[in-house]
Amino acid sequence: MGGIWTGVRERVLALREAPNRRLVFGADAGRHGHGFELSPVLTEEQVRAVERRLGFGFPPEYRSFLFEVGAGGAGPDYGLFPVRPIGPAAAEPAAPQGTAPEGTVPEGAPAEDTAPEARRHEPPFRPELTQELDAHESTEPQRAAYADTTEGEARFVRDYRAWDARHDELHDELTEGTLCVSEQGCAYYTLLAVTGPERGTMWDDVRAVGEGVVPIRHKGKDKERVTFAEWYLHWLAYAERRALGEQPD
Repeated sequence: MGGIWTGVRERVLALREAPNRRLVFGADAGRHGHGFELSPVLTEEQVRAVERRLGFGFPPEYRSFLFEVGAGGAGPDYGLFPVRPIGPAAAEPAAPQGTAPEGTVPEGAPAEDTAPEARRHEPPFRPELTQELDAHESTEPQRAAYADTTEGEARFVRDYRAWDARHDELHDELTEGTLCVSEQGCAYYTLLAVTGPERGTMWDDVRAVGEGVVPIRHKGKDKERVTFAEWYLHWLAYAERRALGEQPD
């Protein structure tokens, strides 16, 4: 990656002793805080084992981060979910797409730039489904639109069940082809697109407030999309300014 992560691990760990480290959001939040700690880096063999088990390859910037910076820990919001090496005793299934319970890495999709054995067909990430979900929600059946009869009640129940089933499908499909990399709090999550044209870009999962999945944008920047490295390094620059007592943007 052309040295993009050179010195980053050292910069992050140095903030453990910064005078204002507790002012950085997510750093000092009890058991949820990252404390500017980083997991050990992974080897090529360990990363390939995780990719084989999950059935997809990590995008290049994220993959090199695991090699050079750490397999989880300090990062935006409450930090990055850990990627644990696969051992002989590891037998639990991969987590669902778009979630990361117990700190596991969720299911995503294959990469063209990783080991062939880690590839499989996965649907592409489709951010346009957020608009489709919005449109679908506007068609929610209303009881008042049906006759006040037994037959009208039956029609309403039938139609509502069909509408609700499609709503659940769209809700789940929104995160297909993504990797949940961190938690923002209040049921908001940060996603890394791993398939389709948006592969390698960062997204906010704000389904908890009915806003779907939207691209992350940095204030004052004109870019429509942010990559994993841009997202992480932007946070690190902010964390250094804040923790070291300088005025953040």
